[in-house]
Amino acid sequence: MEGDVEKRLQEVVVWLEKEFAGIRSGQASPQLLDSVKVESYGAVVPMQQVGSVNVEDARTLRVSVWDAGGISAVEQAIREANLGVSVVTDSAGLRVIFPELTSERREQLLKLAKSKLEDARISVRSVRDETMKEIDAAQKAGDISEDEKFSRKESVQSAVDAVNKKLEAVFQKKEAELQS
Repeated sequence: MEGDVEKRLQEVVVWLEKEFAGIRSGQASPQLLDSVKVESYGAVVPMQQVGSVNVEDARTLRVSVWDAGGISAVEQAIREANLGVSVVTDSAGLRVIFPELTSERREQLLKLAKSKLEDARISVRSVRDETMKEIDAAQKAGDISEDEKFSRKESVQSAVDAVNKKLEAVFQKKEAELQS
């Protein structure tokens, strides 16, 4: 049971790191387009399935679309993703240009990061509550002793505390990145 809890808690950390990768700082990063979905041949697919994304310079990404007919769909998807970028089409594909971050935009991104952190904390609390109920039910059913119930609860709580520290560290790293 505890291994399952730790696995579920680790998934929350991975989710938060992935979400933070999508919140851009001053640098252009291909992960910023991971959340963009493109309509291609009647299906909505991730950006990686229609082309490659590479860093051209500090504030520009180059999107090379494999099917030239899909360039307009990719351009539209990036614009609709509302990432605060400008998109320029040229003969080699698309250039996604990131403007310098204003202090106002930095504050917006920081608020977004805080909201993602809170979502992660809610997920952690949910995992903890479910597990605590399972432990109580097992004790009531006679599957485990009273002492074992308390030791399992302690172990779950220590795993939750460790994950909350990791989440805070991930947030602090992103906060420093956004403020630099």
